[in-house]
Amino acid sequence: MSRGRRVRISISNLLSTPARCVWLPMIYKTLGATTVVVPEIGLGTFKYEGGVEALCAGIERGAYLIDTAESYGTEEIVARAIENCRSRVFLATKVSPANFRRQALLAAAERSLYRLRTDYIDLYQLHRPNYAVPIHETMAAMEELIEQGKIRFIGVSNFSVAELKKAQCALSKNKIASNQVRYSLVERSIEPELLQYCQKNQITVMAYSPLAQGMGNIRRRDPQCHLSRVAASRGKTEAQVALNWCIAKQGVIAIPKAASRDHIVENCAASDWRLSQEEIVALDKAILFRRRGRLEAESRRFARAVLQKIGYRPAFHP
Repeated sequence: MSRGRRVRISISNLLSTPARCVWLPMIYKTLGATTVVVPEIGLGTFKYEGGVEALCAGIERGAYLIDTAESYGTEEIVARAIENCRSRVFLATKVSPANFRRQALLAAAERSLYRLRTDYIDLYQLHRPNYAVPIHETMAAMEELIEQGKIRFIGVSNFSVAELKKAQCALSKNKIASNQVRYSLVERSIEPELLQYCQKNQITVMAYSPLAQGMGNIRRRDPQCHLSRVAASRGKTEAQVALNWCIAKQGVIAIPKAASRDHIVENCAASDWRLSQEEIVALDKAILFRRRGRLEAESRRFARAVLQKIGYRPAFHP
């Protein structure tokens, strides 16, 4: 996987502004094993209520990857934000586990295309595993969508190493480009197994909830206030340091959700610089974090499998 790099990008079609070419303050990383580069800070839209202007501000600053899902109810607002700049946006959405059967998945993709007002989706993701549907059927439908030109790349979300291996084996022509998982200073369950597997196999890790659904949740686990000291010494905000810690990892990009233009602009400024290795190690030691063990993870997967097989649909998550 290539290292992050700065790229000169024309943004003449992003917004209704005069044509210009600038160095955007963003580092870009290769998506999986593809030749496509994406910003290391994207725009998450789970429970998003910020309106079109905020998303456009992020796009203008180089955060042109927007992530949504059919279950979020935000595909329509994303459509409005990208209507004048679709060709410059990397659009990612997800299909819900209830729609993993072939016909249901194809129909779900059509509905997302309609809501997003586009004729293709850049990255179509399985929102989380569905143990009641054979993965070969699901992946065959995903490849069918690629052949039809309706999606460009296949991604997954909340998949374990074992689930990634099964999903990849079920594909005949394509590679899984990404795995969207929860990852932050205080939630490090993907370390070391899943993160290392993705890095080794050129699968981009898309970190959701990289700010732990609110900086207060990080501060409460930072008894020595080390995060604030690093931020002050760097001239950055605590959120920017927390995001930079995340995207400093090889093959990791982050998709924070922000409800205002100012917060999106702040998040975008988490790129184009790097914490030192010493600062990263100090943060690792100072901040109390959660790392789900193998037994707990397996128990959760087993419970989800049972619920899916009896037809129960739990509340959706990012």
